Amino acid sequence: MTRIEELLEKYWAAETSQSEEIELRKLILESEGYQKEKNLFKALNQFKAEEPKSLKLPNTQTRKLNTSWISWAASVTILAGSFWGWRVYEQNQAERAAYEEVMQAFSLIQSNISKGQDQLMPLNDLKYLNTPNQLFQLEEPNSK
Repeated sequence: MTRIEELLEKYWAAETSQSEEIELRKLILESEGYQKEKNLFKALNQFKAEEPKSLKLPNTQTRKLNTSWISWAASVTILAGSFWGWRVYEQNQAERAAYEEVMQAFSLIQSNISKGQDQLMPLNDLKYLNTPNQLFQLEEPNSK
């Protein structure tokens, strides 16, 4: 096995050092044959020789975030949230007040019904009477 073949095996296995790669390129360009490898190394040399012409480097400076609009947005959000919260609170208070009024009305109705039932208590005994005669106990005329 020749030195070129040894170096090519190491090159394709990615085990060559930089000095071995330089030696391999030199040997291949000087020897006959190995046309594919010669074309590869010539192309690599051309790529290495080319210099990028319109390459723009990205801006490495850190961009400062403008936070003034964020603070305005946060302020508007807080105001809107407060307004909405206040509206919900007022609605709940109105519902609670309406509930209390309805409950007071039911309480008044219940107390009036209780008073009416108390006033009807003396008539409660009348439900057990079957006939008007029992109510007034009329005497039958004596037949003589």
